[in-house]
Amino acid sequence: MAEIEAALAAFADFMWGPPLVMLLVGGGLFFTFHSRLMHFGYLGHAFDLLRGKYNTQSAEVDGDISHFRALATALAGTIGLGNITGVAVAITVGGPGAVFWMWVTALVGISTKFYTASLAIMYRGEDDDGKLQGGPMYVIREALGRKWLPLAWLFAIAGMFGTLPVFQINQLVQIVRDLIAIPLGVATVDDHFSFDLIMGASLSIILFSIAAGKVSRVSAFAAKAVPLMVVFYFVITAILLLNNISEIPAMFGVIFRDAFSGEAMSGGVLGTVILIGVQRGVFSNEAGLGTESLAHGAAKTSEPVREGLVAMLGPIVDTFIVCTCTALALLVTGVWEGGAIGVTLTSQAYEQVFPGFGAYLVLMMVVVLSITTVLTYSYYGGKCMAFLFGAKSEKYYLYGYMSLVIVGAIVSLDAVISLFDGVYATMAIPTMLSTIILAPKVRKAAKEYFARLDRGDFE
Repeated sequence: MAEIEAALAAFADFMWGPPLVMLLVGGGLFFTFHSRLMHFGYLGHAFDLLRGKYNTQSAEVDGDISHFRALATALAGTIGLGNITGVAVAITVGGPGAVFWMWVTALVGISTKFYTASLAIMYRGEDDDGKLQGGPMYVIREALGRKWLPLAWLFAIAGMFGTLPVFQINQLVQIVRDLIAIPLGVATVDDHFSFDLIMGASLSIILFSIAAGKVSRVSAFAAKAVPLMVVFYFVITAILLLNNISEIPAMFGVIFRDAFSGEAMSGGVLGTVILIGVQRGVFSNEAGLGTESLAHGAAKTSEPVREGLVAMLGPIVDTFIVCTCTALALLVTGVWEGGAIGVTLTSQAYEQVFPGFGAYLVLMMVVVLSITTVLTYSYYGGKCMAFLFGAKSEKYYLYGYMSLVIVGAIVSLDAVISLFDGVYATMAIPTMLSTIILAPKVRKAAKEYFARLDRGDFE
């Protein structure tokens, strides 16, 4: 068993290693230069789309949810434990310079999401119920033809297993247990099975009641929860930073200096700083993994470029705002040098400014965002299942998914988590390959759309 666990851990490490980094970041750079940066000039238009300025023109077109709900759903899948614990891991292991490389990854990820989400609308395909669906597997089938179907199947299989909730639920239950249940005497370090089981069952029921409503209900929940939590996190971080305002310029200096020297990292290996920062950035915003296409492919629009513009706001919110909030909180308070890791490190930072309840503020963020992530992943996995086995199979996937919520709460399955983690990364291969092949289609559509927009055709 130990050999199997080691092999699966090695598989996950390899899949999230330099090859994936090169594919995602290299692909993002390709899209950035291939587009000639033209989409960056229409950020204002992206916000107009987000606030519904053009919704009346798409009232009769295909799709299930608005631009705003599509983005909220995509963000629900990316903003979660990775933004709280992942940033802490990046700084602890890679030093403050890793934050800079997270920003770089997000910058090229903007272009990646513009391309992948545009294709998700451009090449929607019908499922066996005759309903239009979006996502990399449909893009591959509709745009590249049947000879490329194995690539579509690879994505769907990886998506079906890679989005299972074992890790997220296991970590969520552990955090709640450590911060609430054990201090209250409801559970102990050695005896917590009953608490874990009850919490897992409760989460399963709550999540099922929302997920059963498919994308409409999931997106409605995400549209309320995600913006609220982002604003909440921004506000409490702003208070923290104001209390440490004199440290902010110095910390930005540390980030930029360490990004090119690796001095703050043990051993001072610059390549490791870059790799860790890029890995955590990719894990945070998921640009190029294909999950964004599953969410944005459900948007109610007939203009592919519009959804691409909305999607590119994702890395801005996810990495440039939320991850930066976490990073600055850890750095200006100095807790990053104290030896703690993960969510404990983040909790310590907010405890300095909100003594006695700072950890609970972080806990509230983690709970809500973890729930939205699991909900969104259930939608992603269900769509992948439906592509492979038909739309009617989606409900069976949901039953199995919610059963695994309970399993994840009571058992730490390291080998299974490593397998799912590695398989999740596999989704990037078909997504990036198909997007690179179809990149000229996106650039052509973008040039035409922006020309019409500049002429005032949509006014």
